[in-house]
Amino acid sequence: MNESKLDLSQLALDRSPTGESSSKMPRPKRWLSRYVLPMGILLGFIALLGAAAGRQMLPSQSVTVTPVIVKRSAVQQAGTTLFQSPGWIEPRPTAIEIASLAPGVIEELLVVEGQSVEDNEPIARLITIDAELDLEQAKNSLAIREGELNRTKAERDAAQIRLDNPVHLQVQLADAQSSLAKAQTELAKLPFLIQASEANAKFARGSLERRRAAKGAIAGRILQESENNHAAADATLQELLQRGPNLRKEVDALQDKVAALDKQLELLVEETRQLNEAEAKVISAAALRDDAKLRVRQAALTLERNTIRAPMKGRILRLVASPGTRVMGPGTTPGQSSSTVVEMYDPARLQVRADVRLEDVPMVISGQPVEIETASSAGVIHGRVLQATSSANIQKNTLEVKIELIDPPSTVSPEMLVTATFLAPMVADSVAESTETERMFIPKSLVQSDGEGDFVWIVDADELAQRRSVTPAKVGADGLVHIESGLRATDKLIVGGVDGLSSGSRVKVTGDDQTLGLK
Repeated sequence: MNESKLDLSQLALDRSPTGESSSKMPRPKRWLSRYVLPMGILLGFIALLGAAAGRQMLPSQSVTVTPVIVKRSAVQQAGTTLFQSPGWIEPRPTAIEIASLAPGVIEELLVVEGQSVEDNEPIARLITIDAELDLEQAKNSLAIREGELNRTKAERDAAQIRLDNPVHLQVQLADAQSSLAKAQTELAKLPFLIQASEANAKFARGSLERRRAAKGAIAGRILQESENNHAAADATLQELLQRGPNLRKEVDALQDKVAALDKQLELLVEETRQLNEAEAKVISAAALRDDAKLRVRQAALTLERNTIRAPMKGRILRLVASPGTRVMGPGTTPGQSSSTVVEMYDPARLQVRADVRLEDVPMVISGQPVEIETASSAGVIHGRVLQATSSANIQKNTLEVKIELIDPPSTVSPEMLVTATFLAPMVADSVAESTETERMFIPKSLVQSDGEGDFVWIVDADELAQRRSVTPAKVGADGLVHIESGLRATDKLIVGGVDGLSSGSRVKVTGDDQTLGLK
């Protein structure tokens, strides 16, 4: 048997650089893998970091958003439980703030929290000394004004009598007429007096001439007496001759005076003015008297308002002020603490504010029956849906719904936590099978229009503003419009900060808008 020998040397590879094969093999380019490839990877990573950082550094516009409201229509048997929501009890529609209608300092509170009060029952009292003094001062001012009014009335009555019976003018007219008659008489007598004076002067002249002719036969005294008589008669004659023009002027003046007094008696200008002025004073005094009466009423009302009373029958919810607190009264700086003393509510008018998940909102309709359960009540409290509010919470993904309590028991009060069970409402021809269709609704005010059609603004996952074309349908009574196409249930609608947006603009969501939604 022949054995073959294995030659292991034939398996060896020739790695020497000499020879024909080695001269034809290219030298490997190690710099490509050692330097170019790592640098390319590093530059790409730096470029990605720069793009991300640059995007974060771009200016962004602050906006507020609200979710799309999705409603599912379903036909179920009346009374079937649809869903449950947590909530709390509150006064309907709100708590009533009992404010002080007069400024002052609270002296004492007459109620405690939870106490039942009757209509017009005293709740608190203010310190009344200032109001009492103001009332007394107002009464004194009224008495003064009453006296002034009586005085002006007396002046008016006197002016009226003076106007109706102008005796003072009649006396003046009669006196002027008497003086005129006297002057006219003197003027009429003047010619006769002149004639008599001329005769007397002629006689005195003749006597004087005769005595002068018999100068030696009569005494000098008698001659002197004759000369005096002649001079006196001549002077009297000259005086009478000059009296005529003056008497005529006096008569004319007296005639003018009589005419003026007669016209004054006819017109009674001054007396009429005095009467009108007296009547104006009476009106002014009466207005001041009425103003004083008003101040008395106001002071009395302020004193009465120092006792704060309940405006209705109800229960005290909360004490806002305490004894020693100063209340400002109406017409002063606004604010609850400036005038509010207590808060109260009507126990027969309560409601529940329930947080309903957005996916359950389509099953909520006005008047829908609701069962309310709370630890303070052994039985179920019946209620019905009033309306959905405008407070959508994007963090909790809920919408607040108001539920009226029907005949609430006395054991429940505001701020108690409850569980609201929404029941299927009564519908016509209820069927056993139920079908559901999703319909999306948004507030009508968010739908904008231009030449390209209707659209809304949304925020995408990259926090960029996008313009989304939509097809709106009929607007409901709750202010929501049905969107037939263009939206998804997860879209976030931009509510505030729309001005200046463009597609692709970077935005910053600052929160959900609490002012839009169902009404």
